[in-house]
Amino acid sequence: QVQLVESGGGLVQPGGSLRVSCVASGRHTSLTTMAWYRQAPGQQRELVASITRAGATTYADSVKGRSTISRDNTKNTVYLQMNSLKPEDTAIYYCYAVNYYTPYWGLGTQVTVSS
Repeated sequence: QVQLVESGGGLVQPGGSLRVSCVASGRHTSLTTMAWYRQAPGQQRELVASITRAGATTYADSVKGRSTISRDNTKNTVYLQMNSLKPEDTAIYYCYAVNYYTPYWGLGTQVTVSS
């Protein structure tokens, strides 16, 4: 069993920056893909960015060039640095990880972009 705990969400003004983090804990953790998804009110959950254990990354077109996903395998932690934030980035951001072919989700952290 793997537990994912997100942190770092909050309120930020348009054009601002924010970094969210996710720490994975549990026995025999061997995380492969880690990712961030987001879900805005009334919308489906969508992939924001993903990163493999080796560091290969993918990004949604909506955040490409504005966001950077990274991970620290020694700490079982994944980060999402978001810059030039827009009101449409407002959503609950969920951490996702795969451990031994089993997917896990965090409970999410709220990111609100508003003046």
